[in-house]
Amino acid sequence: MYNVLTLNKISQTGLKNFDASKYTCSDSFTDPDAVIVRSASMLDMELPESILAIARAGAGYNNIPVDKCTEKGICVFNTPGANANAVKELTLCGLLLCSRRIASAIEWCKGLKGEDEISKKIEKGKSNFAGPEILGKTLGVIGLGAIGVKVSNAAVGLGMNVIGYDPFLSDKAAETLDKSITITSKPEQIFECADYITVHAPLTDDTKGIVGKDTLAVAKDGVRVLNFARGGLVDNDAIIEAVKSGKCTAYATDFPTEEMLDIDGIIALPHLGASTPESEENCAVMAVNQISEYIEKGNVINSVNLPCISKENADGKKRLTAITNGDVSEEIFDAITKTGVSAEDSAASIRKDTGYVIVDDEGITEDTAAAVKNISGVIAVRVIG
Repeated sequence: MYNVLTLNKISQTGLKNFDASKYTCSDSFTDPDAVIVRSASMLDMELPESILAIARAGAGYNNIPVDKCTEKGICVFNTPGANANAVKELTLCGLLLCSRRIASAIEWCKGLKGEDEISKKIEKGKSNFAGPEILGKTLGVIGLGAIGVKVSNAAVGLGMNVIGYDPFLSDKAAETLDKSITITSKPEQIFECADYITVHAPLTDDTKGIVGKDTLAVAKDGVRVLNFARGGLVDNDAIIEAVKSGKCTAYATDFPTEEMLDIDGIIALPHLGASTPESEENCAVMAVNQISEYIEKGNVINSVNLPCISKENADGKKRLTAITNGDVSEEIFDAITKTGVSAEDSAASIRKDTGYVIVDDEGITEDTAAAVKNISGVIAVRVIG
């Protein structure tokens, strides 16, 4: 029986996809075989030696110590695309909230309760909350992954002009983008021409603060900025200064800080991007399937730290898997052969400095695994079947 630790409330519909005869889920395991997490931080968590895999029920994984996991031979997954529609819808909501001053208008109306002649006061005060339509305006999209593509295409459908930037734009994403969308290789063009800017990039050293003092300085006066991806993509001090000065008319964020909460022009939401039952279910289902494939078959799907390899084992042979530091696949094959086991039915790949090897043969034993484990550069070895 495999124990799966849930660090957040995970969709029960998704968890039911685990084979109940093989898996037990709980939020209190101390030595789990796998972990499913949403937003809880694992950065300071003591990682038990028992953990084989961690699945992030969402796209971003900056709450998981990926490098530490790799060193310990833990496969880390995310669920790209599973919450894309939910975040897309909230981003479109953010576009309208930024334009029409809807949030401020709602709060103002609430303040009229108990007063006389409310209808007249509403008619007189409504001009304070006027805002432009998005039709015909230019939306700049930074990051054209699953969410960015959906936002871009939806914005075109709403009559906006769209310009996108992504230095790692995949062929699949490029094919699904509306043909009217302009793709730029220069991020500064986004800031120079966009009336609205939305970020949908992962948080890395290169993207941290991509919306910051320098980029806002070249942006259009009155630009509206949206961040429903990761808080660190926008420099908080810079965006607050821009809103206060009027350089930025509005900033809608799913990642507010305390100092933002009382600033007129900043629309603060409590990380609602993926908070829909459909999104939570989709993420949980994908996470469960990834963990099951890895634990039971050694297949790696949507990993953020290991090479992604899925290999059929049609003959039901025993399977040896190895996580490595660097490419030592030939050394592994040689060691396996010397134990009298064939390494012909195999697959290997490397991602940056981390390798992954699969070997299928009916003769694989724990002695075979021990021979592989003794190779310099091998981090973890498993025998399945």
